Amino acid sequence: MKDQYILAIETSCDEMAVAIIKNERELVTNVVASQIESHKRFGGVVPEVASRHHIEQITLTLEEALEQAELTMDDIEAIAVTEGPGLVGALLVGVNAAKALAFAKQKPLLGVHHIAGHIYANRLEKEFEFPLLSLVVSGGHTELILMKEHGSFEVIGETRDDAAGEAYDKVARTLKLPYPGGPHIDRLAAEGEASIDFPRAWLEEGSYDFSFSGLKSAVINKLHNAKQKNESIPVENVAASFQESVIDVLSTKTYQAAKAHKVKQVIVAGGVAANRGLRKALEKRFAEEDMELLIPPLHLCTDNAAMIAAAGAVAYRQGHRSAYDLNANPGLDLELYGERKN
Repeated sequence: MKDQYILAIETSCDEMAVAIIKNERELVTNVVASQIESHKRFGGVVPEVASRHHIEQITLTLEEALEQAELTMDDIEAIAVTEGPGLVGALLVGVNAAKALAFAKQKPLLGVHHIAGHIYANRLEKEFEFPLLSLVVSGGHTELILMKEHGSFEVIGETRDDAAGEAYDKVARTLKLPYPGGPHIDRLAAEGEASIDFPRAWLEEGSYDFSFSGLKSAVINKLHNAKQKNESIPVENVAASFQESVIDVLSTKTYQAAKAHKVKQVIVAGGVAANRGLRKALEKRFAEEDMELLIPPLHLCTDNAAMIAAAGAVAYRQGHRSAYDLNANPGLDLELYGERKN
């Protein structure tokens, strides 16, 4: 059979990425143009700056991906692109580039949900077995998603306020750590001792929802009170205590949901999946369980286009297609996305 190549574009936030995969699960090339250095001086992503960088990099990144893969657009079966959620200006750059390519080369167009992409990044490493549970942890999302088949997403738990990644960034800013804060807190936590009893928001009994706003406020208040009293708290102990609280809630609720729904696989997805503390805690939780734990390699945790290609390839096989009126959708709902049959 002829090999099938899917090209994908990802521009939902501050990463300009183009990737190509072969036969749904084989990664051919994954080019990422990072903007971290541009946004670091602002302490976070500036949407207008991100969009401008995407415009500057889109053609160069696309050409590099095709060159690395030793392919041309004539070899590409379909074009996938992140439709949402994300920053609307950033999304528009990718969506319009994908539409232009699809129209010019008469290729099928596939709008992909960003979170579906994070989940399907794991399929580039291992085939899915259903039912499965995915813990999605990133800067803007903390969710537990039950999947009973390809393309079906049931959100059984989600954050009610700050996502885990947001809490990391806000605490890191208070600790005067560089952006992005997550990796720095993870590094410090490994050097410190969890000596501070920060709160854990378990919410109602049986709930798989999350809440990290109170924890974030508790950390900030602890630091402010210490400063007013002229007391010194080792920054690594603050990082370790904060991270222990986050990981305790994430790993416990994931474990409880996985047991309740009798899943075969537990998947971790999103940028915070790169956190060493979280990876170790989940590995320990599921070590003795009859469930397979899948955590993607570090290069597939943060935003990239390979994950969009992986999700797009499944959508393509299922007959999903997007029209040329595809638009950026910053509030795209995951469950509704899974129910679409275009």
